[in-house]
Amino acid sequence: MKKIGKSTFFIVVALIFLFSFTTIVGIDYAFGDTSKTYIKGVDDIRLGIDIKGGVDATFEPADDYDASEDQLKAATEVIKTRLASLGINDSEVYSDKDSNRIIVRFPWQAGEENFDPKAAVKELGEMAKLTFRKGTDTTTNEDGEEVPSGEIVLEGSDIESAAADYRQMSETSSPEHLVTLKLNSTGTSKFATATAELAGSSTPISIWMDNYMISAPSVNDTITGGEAVITGDFDADSAQKLADQINGGALPFKMNTVSTNTISPTMGEGSLEAILLAAAIAFACIAVYMLVLYKLPGFVAVIALCGQVAGSIAAVTGWFGFMPGSTLTIPGIAGIILAVGMGVDANIITGERIKEEVRSGKSLDSAIRIAYKKAFSAILDGNITNVFIAAVLMGAFGVPSSFFSKILNNTIFRMFGATAEGFVYSFGFTLLAGVVLNFVMGVFASRLMVTSLSKFKCFKNRKLYGGNEK
Repeated sequence: MKKIGKSTFFIVVALIFLFSFTTIVGIDYAFGDTSKTYIKGVDDIRLGIDIKGGVDATFEPADDYDASEDQLKAATEVIKTRLASLGINDSEVYSDKDSNRIIVRFPWQAGEENFDPKAAVKELGEMAKLTFRKGTDTTTNEDGEEVPSGEIVLEGSDIESAAADYRQMSETSSPEHLVTLKLNSTGTSKFATATAELAGSSTPISIWMDNYMISAPSVNDTITGGEAVITGDFDADSAQKLADQINGGALPFKMNTVSTNTISPTMGEGSLEAILLAAAIAFACIAVYMLVLYKLPGFVAVIALCGQVAGSIAAVTGWFGFMPGSTLTIPGIAGIILAVGMGVDANIITGERIKEEVRSGKSLDSAIRIAYKKAFSAILDGNITNVFIAAVLMGAFGVPSSFFSKILNNTIFRMFGATAEGFVYSFGFTLLAGVVLNFVMGVFASRLMVTSLSKFKCFKNRKLYGGNEK
C-alpha cells in the first residue's frame, strides 16, 4: 500500500459522508413538469408486503381463450420476469388451472399514499413482447428507461415453441441442461440470415422480455433447419424457466384483470418503526461500547459502520449501477442488521489485534500494519461463509428459492401469512451486500483512517490504541 498521509482520513470521511447523504436524500432533477431521478433515496424504496401491504390481482385469458396448463405456467413466468425487472422480489405469483386464472401479489409502489391497484397491475397483464436482437446494446428512451437498441432478429411470433432438454452435444462432452427452440417458417428464414452473419463473431444474439434481457447466447454456427439450441450454465430449473419465459413471450392470448384488491401489511403498520427504533438504540450502544473499549480505533469503527449501513441501503435503492434495487422487507432489514453485526465483529478483531501489537512494544506504525494484516484472515474466514449462504439463498448457485419455500412455507413463515421465496431472497440480498461492504468499510476504509490519524502528533499517544504507555 502506498504511503498514507494525514489528509487521507478527511478524504475518506468526506467520501463516506457524501455517499451516505446521496443514499438517504437521493439525487433528482426537476424543471417545470419534467423530472428525472438519477439516484433514488430512502423515500423511493419499495417496502415489502409485510411492512406496507400491497396488491392482490387475478388475471384470466381474454376473449374466453382456453389456455393449457403449460401456457398458464409460461404466462406466470412472464409476470415474474416483469416483477423482477422492477426490482420486486417480495411477490407471489401462481397459476390455477382449474379456474384458468393467475393470481399475483406484490407490494405497493414507494411513496404512494393513495395507491391505485388497477393501474399498478395493468402492465403486468398486458402481452409481453419477446425479441431476439443482435448484441446487447441499450439506449435510453424519452421516459428515461433503459431499452434494447440492437437490430431485431426474431419476435415472439416467429417462435413455434421452446423446451428444456438434457442431452450430450458432442461425443467428447458431458450431458448438459439446455433450451431448444423450434421456429416457424418465417422465423427459420430470419434466423438463418442472422446466424450466418454473426457466426464465429463476438456478438451474441440477446433475448429480451420487454426491456429485460433474459439471456445472451453466442452464435457458433449458421442455423438453417428451424431449430436452435441455447446452452449455458443451466440446471434443470433454470433451463425450464427460460423455456417458459420464451413460450410466454409467444403466447397466443392476452390476459384481462378479473379483480384487484389491496392487502394489509402482514406484520402490522408499526413494525417498521419499531424495528428502526430498536436498530438505532442498538447502534448507539455499540458506538459507545466501541469508543470506550477501543478508543481511537473504536471511533474509526463507528464511522466505518455508518458507511456500511449507508451502503446496505444504497444496495436496496439501486444506487450502484451494476446491481438492481430490491424490495425492502423485514427479513431484509434483519440481513442488514446481521451484516452490521459482522462489521462490528471485524472491528473488534482488529481493535484487539492493535492492542496486542502495541502492548508488545512495537512501534505504532508497525503495530497498526501488522494488526490489520493478521486480522484480515480471521475476518475473511468469518465473512466468506456468509457470502456463500447469502448467494445460495438468492439462488446464485442454481439452488432455487422454491426449494426453501417448500420447507419454510409450512413452518414459521406460515404464521405470518407470507411465502418464503420473497423472504429468503430479501434476506440473502441485504446480507450479501452488507458482507461485501464490510470488507470495503470495515477493513479497507478503517485501515486508511486509523493509519492516517496515527500520523498526527496528537494521536501518537499509545493509550489511544490500547497501549499502557505514551
